[in-house]
Amino acid sequence: MHMADALINPAVAATMYAASAAAAAYSIKKVREENNPRKIPLMGVMGAFVFATQMLNFTIPGTGSSGHLCGGLLLAALLGPYAAFLTMIGILTIQCLLFADGGLLALGANIWNMAFYGCFVGGLLIWQPIIRSKISKARIILASVLGSIITLQMGAFSVVLETTASGISELPFNVFAFTMQSIHLAIGTVEGLIISAVLLFVYQARPELLAGAASSTDGNLSFQKTLAFLGSAAALAAGVLSLAASEYPDGLEWSLEQVTGSAELESSGALHALAAHIQEITSLLPDYAFPNSESVWGTVFSGLAGSALVLLVCMACCYAFNFFKHKTA
Repeated sequence: MHMADALINPAVAATMYAASAAAAAYSIKKVREENNPRKIPLMGVMGAFVFATQMLNFTIPGTGSSGHLCGGLLLAALLGPYAAFLTMIGILTIQCLLFADGGLLALGANIWNMAFYGCFVGGLLIWQPIIRSKISKARIILASVLGSIITLQMGAFSVVLETTASGISELPFNVFAFTMQSIHLAIGTVEGLIISAVLLFVYQARPELLAGAASSTDGNLSFQKTLAFLGSAAALAAGVLSLAASEYPDGLEWSLEQVTGSAELESSGALHALAAHIQEITSLLPDYAFPNSESVWGTVFSGLAGSALVLLVCMACCYAFNFFKHKTA
């Protein structure tokens, strides 16, 4: 659901940057109030995990489309909504600048569409109420699937609203909305099942890591071994499984093709040109590949390097902003 700059005008882009920045500022304030240093490595590892799994596009049978994990709800279930939102900002920013995945002008909108709903609506309003009173495998699956479907529908509809507000005449509201909502209903269902599988593993390994859960059950693995497993899974996904990702267009690209006949629209204007120029400079691995190369090693390197960079950036920001070290009286 990474929007390109051609789908948004400068006024809407500025509005979405402002909204995302406000949510980020509040999240920084809330995370600074926490006193849980163990979340620092968890934030890094799970950031790398979500980055890696976003490279694993899965085919939606019978549609010619594919989807991938958004990850906001997964992060919120482990880190809480505020740290999860900041982690998603790191992931999406690195994807935008280093890999040219999503437009720079549209970054604020992409943060809102892909991170805000999953972290805050999914984490605060769906995940925590369902598992707070009693945690069980069934409740984890219910919260994961329901939260993924609802928040992905909200994110997809936001894309429609943003393109409409931007005056993208090639995308009629009714047709584009129906196409986006229908394909992302299927994608959200699959994402929910993937998230539930990850969270069920954490529930067995270290149940106290699930945010908002009241559990006194001892886990099967130590904290360090749980992190090592998740980190290894991220490396496997980024460096190996990404080579088997679906080649079908994702839900947004597929919707654009259905409505306009093309997965990409042309952009124009000075700010669009400036944003594109900046991305040309910063995107050392455009489209997760070596420049002007179709070598599979470009994908492997991009996945591993991107995952490592997300891990390092997330952990560095924790120390730089003094996260999870609130001094209690």
